[in-house]
Amino acid sequence: MAELKYISGFGNECTSEDPRCPGSLPEGQNNPQVCPYNLYAEQLSGSAFTCPRSTNKRSWLYRILPSVTHKPFESIDQGHLTSNWDEVEPDPNQLRWKPFETPKASQKKVDFVRGLHTLCGAGDIRSNNGLAVHIFLCNISMENKCFYNSDGDFLIVPQKGKLLIYTEFGKILVEPNEICVIQRGMRFSIDVFEETRGYILEVYGVHFELPDLGPIGANGLANPRDFLIPVAWYEDRQVPGGYTVINKYQGKLFAAKQDPSIFTVLTAKSMRPGVAIADFVIFPPRWGVADKTFRPPYYHRNCMSEFMGLIKGHYEAKPGGFLPGGGSLHSAMTPHGPDADCFEKASKAKLEPERIADGTMAFMFESSLSLAVTKWGLKASNCLDENYYKCWEPLKSHFTPKSKKPAGP
Repeated sequence: MAELKYISGFGNECTSEDPRCPGSLPEGQNNPQVCPYNLYAEQLSGSAFTCPRSTNKRSWLYRILPSVTHKPFESIDQGHLTSNWDEVEPDPNQLRWKPFETPKASQKKVDFVRGLHTLCGAGDIRSNNGLAVHIFLCNISMENKCFYNSDGDFLIVPQKGKLLIYTEFGKILVEPNEICVIQRGMRFSIDVFEETRGYILEVYGVHFELPDLGPIGANGLANPRDFLIPVAWYEDRQVPGGYTVINKYQGKLFAAKQDPSIFTVLTAKSMRPGVAIADFVIFPPRWGVADKTFRPPYYHRNCMSEFMGLIKGHYEAKPGGFLPGGGSLHSAMTPHGPDADCFEKASKAKLEPERIADGTMAFMFESSLSLAVTKWGLKASNCLDENYYKCWEPLKSHFTPKSKKPAGP
């Protein structure tokens, strides 16, 4: 295995590129009208947009295809993964476990996701408050699949066997006596090399951070330099049988095949600065004047839940299927963004001042809570658009690995 490269520093603002595509990061901006190498810009949020600078977390990724290009998610067997803390009666007695048995590959093949076992926990996933302790017991690598967690951050502690983790940000090798944090919403896949075992601490709604120093002085505990961040790396391949994306959402597992607030009117604050129980946001008629920029709402995975409605007119990112009197719900870390037709037109449009959304009024309820949909909403209303996901199916790869120059308008 080739030696992996990292960037040092916990919580730093870092940039990196795969050396196969030098200059792939846009200069001086995040969201150009056309990205270098004809990639798609996508933001992954680790905090509410409105958090103070010191706690505002977000990453920009430049992808061959946006993550929204997937088939509908379907519920799958969650095995021993749970967030139901009322399964058994409380027990105040001392508890101790012998070494957890790792399955033999010759008897049963188990990858990282199938090997997740919840040991204990507290709190509530839907209100983003609490934690869970999991044990992972696996013996094979994740093949043609990845996993992401909409509920919280994973702190992974391998105890037996090393983990080669492929993330959207690059590759990480984690061995016993090392730890790894995979933030909420980040997609990853894990290769193992033997029967492998370890522990996971999952936290809902918050991120891990370095402890304050205080009386122990400037040089105690862990330092930012003790933590490493992977260097960018990309993979461009086709999977004949389809690539599977597994999502943990509200404690359940779902699988799919992969093929911003504008004007806040009212807010209901939570106990965390900048994080709202609910924001009411409108998208009124306005001028679009951003220079050298992709102007429609960009591809995005948000840590908030977004419910949108349309009072009148045509919403610019989806002028067809999003209709007055209807609505849409993009749950925490579920990808969304412009449909294929909107993307192609905006990528080639002449950039000059233009009026946007005349005769239109769209709105959004944005919340830090994970929203549960009712039976009426899913079934009895008979209004659910079963074909919504198809608006992204025509999105195609424009990636030109041998030419940084955008195709452009």
